[in-house]
Amino acid sequence: MRRSIKEKRISSLIGYLKNENDGYASLREPADCFEKKMLLRSLMNVRWPGAAPEEYIKEQDAFLKEELAAKGIVAVPDIPAASDEYPCTGIKNADRMSIWQGDITRLAADGIVNAANSQMLGCFVPCHGCIDNAIHSAAGIQLRNECAEIMERQGREEPVGRAKITKGYNLPAKYVLHTVGPTVGLNVTEKQKEELRSCYISCLILAEKEGLKTLAFCCISTGEFHFPNKLAAQIAVDAVDRYLTRSKLERVIFNVFKDEDLNLYRKLMQ
Repeated sequence: MRRSIKEKRISSLIGYLKNENDGYASLREPADCFEKKMLLRSLMNVRWPGAAPEEYIKEQDAFLKEELAAKGIVAVPDIPAASDEYPCTGIKNADRMSIWQGDITRLAADGIVNAANSQMLGCFVPCHGCIDNAIHSAAGIQLRNECAEIMERQGREEPVGRAKITKGYNLPAKYVLHTVGPTVGLNVTEKQKEELRSCYISCLILAEKEGLKTLAFCCISTGEFHFPNKLAAQIAVDAVDRYLTRSKLERVIFNVFKDEDLNLYRKLMQ
């Protein structure tokens, strides 16, 4: 019974998004529930910012909350501090820093950091594997709409190294901080190193300004933007450690997804 209600909700949401665009008229809805969810996510990913009826928002929010419950929410107090896991660490503020491997959209931190692009509207590639896509997909279409409002007021693309803040909507995190990292070519320049450092500092300053106590960083610029993982981790840990010395933030989490990044952060903490 539960499953049939869920599938009915997904079909309803797919139907609404298809009706928004005449070009989707011939798009067939799959029979498999997982494939239905992938189609729904794809339609959400490619949807241009714009208002949606209250009925759609209500159904979408119910679906996303159900998906979150299935994944499981991770609370910050349940994540050990680096000083507890690595007692011999030379990191000054290891008692207020953590490493956690997993899906950042499960973290119930005050804020999570999104590695955005300069348009700041999220990823439009259907079901793309980037963190920008994952965060927008889990938050709902309201997140793209708020980002669009910010960008309209700004009137230009978001510069590298700055940060903006939005609500978290259907994420367990209260807020999302969006920052655009540097895109690396063949070699990393000194300017790009400073730009990446600026991403971390800008997010930390903004988080503290907005009264956040806990903040989770993704591995900014290491995916689609090709910043070398090891150097990026070194810059991240150093920037956060230095900032926490003069900050009231209670916990900063380095969220990693790949084993490679997990090992890099562990070595830095050890």
